[in-house]
Amino acid sequence: MTALTLSTAGAATLRADALVVGVAKSGKALVVAPGAEAVDKAFDGRLAAVLETLGASGAEGEATKVPAPAGLKAPLVLAVGLGSVPEDGESYGAEVLRRAAGTAARVLTGTKKAAFALPIDVAEDAAAIAEGALLGAYAYTAYQEAGKDAKKPLGEVALLGAKPRDKAFKAAAERAQAVAEEMNRARDLINMPPNDLYPATFAAAVQAAGKEHGLKVQILDEKALTKGGFGGILGVGNGSVNPPRLVRVAYTHPKAEKTLALVGKGITYDSGGISLKPAGHNETMKCDMAGAAAVFASVVAAARLGLEVNVTGWLALAENMPSGSATRPGDVLNMYSGKTVEVLNTDAEGRLVLADALTKASEEHPDAIVDVATLTGAMVLALGDRTFGIMANDDDYRAAIHEIAEEVGEQAWPMPLPADLRKSMDSPTADIANMGVRMGGGLVAGLFLQEFVGEGITWAHLDIAGPAFHEGAPYGYTPKGGTGSSVRTLVKLAERTAAGEL
Repeated sequence: MTALTLSTAGAATLRADALVVGVAKSGKALVVAPGAEAVDKAFDGRLAAVLETLGASGAEGEATKVPAPAGLKAPLVLAVGLGSVPEDGESYGAEVLRRAAGTAARVLTGTKKAAFALPIDVAEDAAAIAEGALLGAYAYTAYQEAGKDAKKPLGEVALLGAKPRDKAFKAAAERAQAVAEEMNRARDLINMPPNDLYPATFAAAVQAAGKEHGLKVQILDEKALTKGGFGGILGVGNGSVNPPRLVRVAYTHPKAEKTLALVGKGITYDSGGISLKPAGHNETMKCDMAGAAAVFASVVAAARLGLEVNVTGWLALAENMPSGSATRPGDVLNMYSGKTVEVLNTDAEGRLVLADALTKASEEHPDAIVDVATLTGAMVLALGDRTFGIMANDDDYRAAIHEIAEEVGEQAWPMPLPADLRKSMDSPTADIANMGVRMGGGLVAGLFLQEFVGEGITWAHLDIAGPAFHEGAPYGYTPKGGTGSSVRTLVKLAERTAAGEL
């Protein structure tokens, strides 16, 4: 795990293996960003010229290494691009700093200690750099042979200019570390192979974390689910040798006045069931539990931060497999709510497990429920693979979540719930079908979920199908594989709820 320290040392005097500085574009010129004045001085004021000679342009995502001159304690300087110089009086945005720090941490894999001399004006800047560096340093190596030549993630991040004796800076750094570490917990779960992460082992991981952080954990196994009538979760999990689970993990604060319920889709592997996915669509389906991972990580983060709000996580865990006992297209499931659902497509399984969990969560009458799921390919078609969709039964709440996502640096977009699409899920056999019209399929899924939310409860649905798992080359602080999408949004939402702003 990468360590984080706030240092009072200067860039020229701190002993480290690398110094990270920022460079930016000012018209056609390259300029050294604030925070690196001592480093530029060691280059006799020619750091920008040296970097330009090496091809640096200051563009975001760019990283250029140069040997350090005499006068610096570190042997290497790494310049990361910050994009264009801000207009007069403005500072570099938090997400720019976060991505630059993430880029640096990735490039410095195998390095023991790096000092970050990026622009810091306020505590929020320090938080962004810390968060980006800790997320960028992430690597999933649990199943790789640990040979002597294996490169380890960056060992230590030292933030320069972050005022370690200032309460605001110290609190910002501690928050950044907690959030980043919990995002990395979610990433670990998403990346874990499905032969080792299945409902029972996922539940065991929650139980272990519950003991560590003082959380109350309740696990409903297949017997309890059968007794309770959770037909949606059981219907999805019936085809697997690994039976399903419904896990409740709760953080409570003695001064809390509000309760936020988070519901996560936890399909630990999705083959599509009897409606088998076509070739080429199965390889990454271990990530179909990313919503549950995000919910779990967010509850732990709330506990670590001591937020004055009750946060309850509901993880609907199942493995969707085809077998002689699997649910068939045409079957009717008796849901926990009492509704019946005709299953027209067993690959539309996420909404079935979420429906039972939403009903159960509603029984506790929380102030709001937010569900998170890698729910539909339709949302990826609509918004791409870096943006998640937000639907809600309250326009103001949807707008608030969108604002929060933008604030914390997660790409999201508000989506509607058109009432006219509901009719497409009418079934001649049951109360509702699990499929409707194909066009607008992500919205249809949201309308299905809305049917299972308790009356009068504010609810939002985050479809993270696009950004939950990144198959391309790493960028910024985003690795290849599980990303931890929506964790930052959920944590900030809990903070806003605790502050009485929602």
